[in-house]
Amino acid sequence: MNQPMRRMKSDTVTLAHGGGGKAMRDLIEDVFVSVFEPDGMEDQARLTNGALASSGAQLAFTTDGFVVSPLEFPGGDIGKIAVCGTVNDLAVGGAEPLWLSAAFIIEEGVDVALLRRVVASMREAADEANVRIVTGDTKVVERGSADGICITTSCVGVIPPDRSLSANRVQPGDVAIVNGVLGDHGAAILAARGDMALSVEIPSDCQPLNALMNATCETVDVRAARDATRGGLASALNEIAEAAGCGIEIEETALPLRTEVKGVCEILGLDPLYLANEGTLVLFVPEEEAERALDAMRSTAAGKEAVIIGRATTAHPKRVVMQTTFGGARIVDMLVVEQLPRIC
Repeated sequence: MNQPMRRMKSDTVTLAHGGGGKAMRDLIEDVFVSVFEPDGMEDQARLTNGALASSGAQLAFTTDGFVVSPLEFPGGDIGKIAVCGTVNDLAVGGAEPLWLSAAFIIEEGVDVALLRRVVASMREAADEANVRIVTGDTKVVERGSADGICITTSCVGVIPPDRSLSANRVQPGDVAIVNGVLGDHGAAILAARGDMALSVEIPSDCQPLNALMNATCETVDVRAARDATRGGLASALNEIAEAAGCGIEIEETALPLRTEVKGVCEILGLDPLYLANEGTLVLFVPEEEAERALDAMRSTAAGKEAVIIGRATTAHPKRVVMQTTFGGARIVDMLVVEQLPRIC
């Protein structure tokens, strides 16, 4: 017979909650296990999935660490990003994410209510992405030794035998498509910090992209995809151009940007091409399949605003060039310095 869940007796996390005793057990069972609902309490998750039996299927594995300031912001929080960011890293490689691990470093003094909201947000995002959080770890460190809550998530998934996405598959003539507006996450974090006295509230684009990628890969030959996180769209395109050995041209007039994001960038002298995203990707498909790709993307919640922004070219190999609104052209290089620290 299952024993009733222990309840936290403290409103804040203390060092005792990381000490391995009853307080730690209370924290794990009450805050984490009750929400994530793993199959057991062993030190390892024991996993099976029928997709692994397919001839030619490959396991895919990724890991990512998350430090965000503030921990909560319009459109998301560190928990939602920790799930979506890692799921998306697998999804853009053509994998179907299945299982997540989550390791927490919690600073002494963090409000338990905040921790509960973050954990609930992770469960909600995992359910949306159709993945399970199956194992994890918790550490508590002294006050001042961490920035509130830091999370490391790892994800395991399966690449179906008929998928082979890689940046070196991109060819001249292939079309570049983004699934939605650019720069929302970076602008949301900047506005939420309050340092610049910006009165605008911009929601982060944080969302899982695996359903969009699955729908598109089942419809057309997706050559390659990248989620445009740190370094923004510019860095994602430069990575692809470098690996493919071809040039990439984009049209400034085709870039989907909210008026609010444009305004923030103009006021602060930022380039939206380098602003981080947490639910935006760019993918390349053969030109003759572009319209079918757009239809597939727009059939999903994350791809309703999908648009073509450019194409691969034989000109200027390994460089990204933008045709500007005024008829000129400028090189879009890799990000040299971090525009906004601690955004994901």
